Amino acid sequence: MGDAFLKDGFVYLLAAGILVPLFHRVRIGAVVGFIMVGALLGPHGLGSWAAEQPWLRFVTITDPERAAPFGELGVIFLLFLLGLEFSASRLWALRREVFGIGGLQVLFCGGALASAVGLSGFAEPDVALVLGFALALSSTAVVTQILVEEHRSLAPLGQLVIAVLLFQDLMVVPILLATELIAGGGSVLILAATALAKAVGAVALILVAGRFIMAPLVTMAGSTRSRELIMAITLVVVVGTAAFTRAAGLSGALGAFLAGMLLSETAYRHQIEVDLEPFKGLLIGVFFVTVGMSVNFRAVLPHLHLVLAGTVVLLTIKTAFNFAAARMMGVSKAEAAEAAILLAQTGEFALVVLGLMVAKGVLGSADAGLVIAAVGLGLAATPLLSAIGHRLGLRLEVKAHDHLSTPGSETPSGHVIIGGFGRVGRMVAEALERENVPFVGVDSNPRRVAQERASGRPVYFGDAGREEILERLGAEGAIAFVLTLDSPSAAERMAEVIHRRWGGIPVLARAKDADHACRLAGHGVSGVIPETVESSLQLVARLLGTLGLPPDAVATRTAEARAREAERFGCR
Repeated sequence: MGDAFLKDGFVYLLAAGILVPLFHRVRIGAVVGFIMVGALLGPHGLGSWAAEQPWLRFVTITDPERAAPFGELGVIFLLFLLGLEFSASRLWALRREVFGIGGLQVLFCGGALASAVGLSGFAEPDVALVLGFALALSSTAVVTQILVEEHRSLAPLGQLVIAVLLFQDLMVVPILLATELIAGGGSVLILAATALAKAVGAVALILVAGRFIMAPLVTMAGSTRSRELIMAITLVVVVGTAAFTRAAGLSGALGAFLAGMLLSETAYRHQIEVDLEPFKGLLIGVFFVTVGMSVNFRAVLPHLHLVLAGTVVLLTIKTAFNFAAARMMGVSKAEAAEAAILLAQTGEFALVVLGLMVAKGVLGSADAGLVIAAVGLGLAATPLLSAIGHRLGLRLEVKAHDHLSTPGSETPSGHVIIGGFGRVGRMVAEALERENVPFVGVDSNPRRVAQERASGRPVYFGDAGREEILERLGAEGAIAFVLTLDSPSAAERMAEVIHRRWGGIPVLARAKDADHACRLAGHGVSGVIPETVESSLQLVARLLGTLGLPPDAVATRTAEARAREAERFGCR
């Protein structure tokens, strides 16, 4: 048994270290990658041929029972990390969006999906109700990662989406309680009252334990400055709370969620997050691998048409009601549409609920496999959905601000044209304003353009890489171009157009790195500023000044270092 357990652990780590990075290289997200690994190497994948091909036993997990501890560990840490992200202050700052839009979204989507599941005859009414609300929740991990990668987590859309996800996270507790009640044979008539009573009890437990148990323990550990002791107490709280809630007839996952909330209120929350960060992906990955292992291809493939149809219905229902909830709370059509599509997938928590339902015997594993397959397809489609939603949002925004896309004929001469009006472009504009130098900006983000125009700046919507747009901005009379576009390819297109039509006008550009700087220089950009190089030079200059070197010497050393870097990447 011990050797088999170690072998299964080795297979998981091997897959996580080799297969998932390969999936990432072809732009398949980690969540979908882990699910695919589980499906491939699990007992219903390659493991089903292990009896005929004995060598497969060394690279597959053939016994679902042995995989169960991995899944339980993954669920516990998934819920613990979710609870650790919970913050009362963060909740209060977004209270309108959290409780208004988030509440309507869960109510509308949960009710619609529960009705659809019940009317289809897929499950009993009580199970359909819980399952419908579980399917209404979106993927916090996948959606927030997309927002971070696209640098939109602090934008209005990002704040709106995060607010909805926060309310969905709050719904974890009552849905878990409802799952336990259904599994215990309770009546749906008393479900709400019981869930409320147990939720109140859970909050009371958090307050009491946080004040009289958790705070003194963590303070004691912190006074020793021992990271090992802090982590040991963290694990004691996680495992102890999970064991306590299980002994009380609830889920261990619920206990882990409460443990995360306990630790989120302590001064050592960030230290715990830092210490867990190297293991976070693997711990959550364990759960997703076991989710993939539960997909029985032999059972799903004959019903593939149902899975595809279910996925389409699920995404359509959620998109429609997400949009309705946002519009009812006064969100613009553009933001409501983009947020609705981005939140259309079903999140990881539904997989937790499905696993608990199968374990408690209230839902068959074959039926759960079909739902898991539909949820997995939705998760896999999230990056595509995000791109579709972003384009739709831009189109709706352009229609709402048609005047932004047409630069006026009063563009002054002797001005600077700024391509891209993000953080760097705005800094350039502010510097020009202080020197009373006229400028015109162009950006492809209509929301950003609307904000800048509201503040009185001459910024227009358009593609800076299009020749006709630059003509309308008065390129003939410009004294300089500044390229601060976020997209390297867009910056190169703009540089190429300028070099071809207005080659005698100076062009300065921000470059992502040395390679990008060289490509821009090849398009005739006279002043290329690589971000990585300049930040390093600023650090060196600050260090030399701190060490007592005179300002003139610091300037000389910095200029010499800049020249060496220019020679190194071959661009002047």
